[in-house]
Amino acid sequence: MSTPAPASVPHPQSTSVHALAHCPLTPAAVAEFLALPEQPGPAEDFDALDAVLRARGWSWEHECLTDSYRTGHGHPLCTEGDSPFGDPEARAFLVFGELYPVDPDDEDLTNMPWLGELVDDWGRAPGWTVRRPSSLQECAEVLDRAADAVAAHLGAAPERTVTSDAAVVTGPPMPHRIWRTATHAVIVGPHADNGPYGYLTHLQLAASPLSMAPHMPLADDPEGMARWIEAHIDW
Repeated sequence: MSTPAPASVPHPQSTSVHALAHCPLTPAAVAEFLALPEQPGPAEDFDALDAVLRARGWSWEHECLTDSYRTGHGHPLCTEGDSPFGDPEARAFLVFGELYPVDPDDEDLTNMPWLGELVDDWGRAPGWTVRRPSSLQECAEVLDRAADAVAAHLGAAPERTVTSDAAVVTGPPMPHRIWRTATHAVIVGPHADNGPYGYLTHLQLAASPLSMAPHMPLADDPEGMARWIEAHIDW
């Protein structure tokens, strides 16, 4: 049986993006990520956790995202709690893209040198590339391919596709694709980088317990949908 393709989303008109770093999301990476809540966690001991990470081909990540991990597929992963394994009540976020969108209020581009260098930091990791300049259409294509990977693993197209700027501080809105499993909301889309350089935007896969916001609003309630998305993807 062939895997249903995600619903087609019209690409927004190309808009300049200063820089885009990207590491492709694959079905194998999605499968590993979504299985984490069911994986047995090591004892509450740093050395034991470190051994599990190394056995998986993971490492600690301290540069691009503090207090996170770098998976064997090359993606930074943040999760609540002391371990990424065996906690079905924890939210987790896997970042496969980092972009610096044009800020129309920054006409003299005073932020570009140091923010561009930060995107370069992302692009230096194995499996990552950097495009400078880029476009909103290229960012949307990265999200399209990530959604394909999630659909291939889950065997279903997204339940809902919502275009909203609610989760992005700078730059134009981009689509969030939403799946629901029996226990989790699974969302592909953008989210503001809440670090000291909040102008940047993550492209991420989020998995959060449905209990964070159990009732998805109707499609004709955009404000309610924005709040629902934020409840599941906020850092």
